[in-house]
Amino acid sequence: MEATFRTQLSTELKSLNPADPHYASRFVDVLLSTGERCGASDLHLQPTADGLELRWRRDGVLLPLGTFPSGLAADVVTRLKVLADLLTYRNDVPQEGRIRAAAGAVEMRVSTFPTLHGEKAVVRLFGAAAQYQLLDELGLPDEVLDRTRRLLAETSGAILITGPAGSGKTTTLYACLRELVQAAGGIRNIVTLEDPVEVEIPQVAQSQVNEAAGFNLATGLRSILRQDPEVIMVGEIRDRVTAEVALQASLTGQLVLSSFHAGSAAGALSRLSDMGIEPYILRSGILAVISQRLVRRLCHCSRDADRPEAFLGLAVRHARTAVGCDECAHTGYRGRTVLAEMLVADAGAVGQAILARADAAALERSAVEAGMVSRWDRAARAIEVGITSPAEVRRVLGFSDQNGPPTLSI
Repeated sequence: MEATFRTQLSTELKSLNPADPHYASRFVDVLLSTGERCGASDLHLQPTADGLELRWRRDGVLLPLGTFPSGLAADVVTRLKVLADLLTYRNDVPQEGRIRAAAGAVEMRVSTFPTLHGEKAVVRLFGAAAQYQLLDELGLPDEVLDRTRRLLAETSGAILITGPAGSGKTTTLYACLRELVQAAGGIRNIVTLEDPVEVEIPQVAQSQVNEAAGFNLATGLRSILRQDPEVIMVGEIRDRVTAEVALQASLTGQLVLSSFHAGSAAGALSRLSDMGIEPYILRSGILAVISQRLVRRLCHCSRDADRPEAFLGLAVRHARTAVGCDECAHTGYRGRTVLAEMLVADAGAVGQAILARADAAALERSAVEAGMVSRWDRAARAIEVGITSPAEVRRVLGFSDQNGPPTLSI
C-alpha cells in the first residue's frame, strides 16, 4: 500500500505544470492530501543544490519521495506558510504555525527553518480524529492499562509519560485526558499548558505558551494553580523550575500529567534527581512513570530467522526477520506497536531507592524485583511471538543500555 501511495504521489507531483500560476498551491494540496491518506506523521521539504527534496516519515522511518526543480522550492514553502498564517516575507528566522483542518480531518503544524539553500519546511500531521482516542486503543499492556486507569482516578500525584521524540508520549497524554473527561462527566476542572496545543479536547481548558510574551511553562503553570484546577496537564517538563512547580502541585491536591524525555522509567527519575528535585518530592509526588517506545510490526512476508547471529545478541529462543513485499513497500514492516514499562513509586524498595538517590540502574533493578516488566522484556516477548524483529528492537532500543545489560533477560 505504501509503495502505491509513494508512486502515486511522485507521479501526481511530476505531472504538474511548473508554468501553471497555481503550481505551488496544487503541489501542496497533492502533498498534504496524500500524506494524510497514507498515514504519514511528518513531511520534510528540504531545499538542496539539486532541487527540493521530499521525504515523509511513516512508522517512525524517514523515506524519500523524490527531488523536484529547485526554482519552485521557495513558492512551495511560501504556500505552506500562507496556509499556516506565517510571515511570508521573513525567510531568515524559524517560524511555526498551524494549518486548521475541517472536523474529522488531520490537523497539521508547519515549522520552517532557514538553511544554506533556502527555507526547509517540516509538516507534522497529527493523528486523525478517529484514531487513538482512548487508552484502550493505544495497545498498552493490560497491566499498564489497568494501573493507569486506576491512577487517573486519584485526586493528587503525578503521572509522567517518558520516551524519546516520536515515541507517542503526546498521544498517550491526550488519551488520558479523554479518559478523564469521560469518567468525570464534566465535574472535574481539567486544564493544560502546552507548547504547542496539538489536538483540541472538548471540556478541557487548553492553553499554549508564548515565550515572546513571557508566558512560558513555569509562569503559566503558576497561573494555572490559581484557576482552581483539579487536573493539570503540562505538555512537557523541560527544566528544573517547571518540574518543581508541577511536582509541588501534585503534592497539594492536583492530579498532574506530563511528559519527560528519558530513555527509561528509571532514567526519568534519575534525571529529575540530577536536576535537583528533592528525593522526598519524587517519592511522594510521583504516582508512576510510564516509559514507551514504538517498534514496527513485521509484515506477513517475514520468515523465521535461521541463523543465531540474526538474534543480534538478544536472549530470545525464536525470532522472525523482515523480508519485504509489495504490500509493505519492501520494508518488511507494516504499522507499529508500543513497548511500555511502568514504574510505580510505592513505599517499598523502589521508594527507598528513590530516597537514597540511587542511580538509574539500581532504580530499575528495584523496580523489576518489585514486578515491573521492563522494555527489554516487552521487546523479547514481541520478538518471540513474531510481532517484531531483533533488528527493529536494536534500531529502537540500541545495542547498549544505560540502565542495564544490552541483552534481554527472559
